[in-house]
Amino acid sequence: MLHNIGSINLDHVYRVPHLVRPGETLASHDYHVGLGGKGANQSLAMALAGGEVSHWGRIGRQDAWARDILARAGVNVTFTELVDAPSGHAIIQVDDHGENAILLFPGANHGFTATDIDALFDACEPGDWILTQNECSALPDLFSRARQDGVRLAFNPAPMSDAITQLPLTACDLLFVNRGEAAWLAGVEEGVPAEQLLAALHERLPETATVLTLGNDGAWYQHGTTRHHQPALAVEAVDTTAAGDSFIGYFLARLQAGDALPRCLEVAATAAALGVTRPGAAESIPGRADVEQALRYGIGG
Repeated sequence: MLHNIGSINLDHVYRVPHLVRPGETLASHDYHVGLGGKGANQSLAMALAGGEVSHWGRIGRQDAWARDILARAGVNVTFTELVDAPSGHAIIQVDDHGENAILLFPGANHGFTATDIDALFDACEPGDWILTQNECSALPDLFSRARQDGVRLAFNPAPMSDAITQLPLTACDLLFVNRGEAAWLAGVEEGVPAEQLLAALHERLPETATVLTLGNDGAWYQHGTTRHHQPALAVEAVDTTAAGDSFIGYFLARLQAGDALPRCLEVAATAAALGVTRPGAAESIPGRADVEQALRYGIGG
């Protein structure tokens, strides 16, 4: 089982001709509200991929429908709590080229305490994984307990902040980063070649496996001297929201199933590529049958 202590957000999505500029008032030509949050998206993707995942989250009592979406997809929501606090939410602009800009309010996601973290670890069984991101509180407690208990920890440090560099990242068994996050953690320029990014990350965290996602330049897996590269799939992007979350969820599901690492990368890249051809966050995450068909016949085949 994988336990995801992760955010649940309500995504307010606005389609715009271009991302709004400072001082500009811009009319949106579409709007909808849906389930989002990196934590919820990654749990949903993992469940849709056939993985076993338990989501530890907090959401306002009035927004129980968001928890229901996770449950219907196969996510264990026993520890997803309805609370008397505003739900986290995001204001998302998506432009006509599929790029996005996101303003985030953490809300109930920042209500986790050290006591909650202790309860999470008490519920773990030998061999379980814990996954987390940087959208919930109590990360220092979580990292400290993971190091103490020897539980396997996967971490996606998004959205990136200075606080991440204060965490004991050596507690991570698996790190998911994009180019900007990798450069920040490794202390190098963002534009350096992927191989240089990977080398710098290995120097910083020699015992931690890393998955580096690079959009149109594909993705890499690195652990010690082992490296695998997965080329990107050529698709026409409609909306890039949750593409990284789709990748992470599918990668972890295939890792949980015992697939070889190149296959984990291939499946994850295919899921992410399918996701960017669809609008929205959680609703853009493809189901397992769609991903398997794309793997067999190609996207659009």
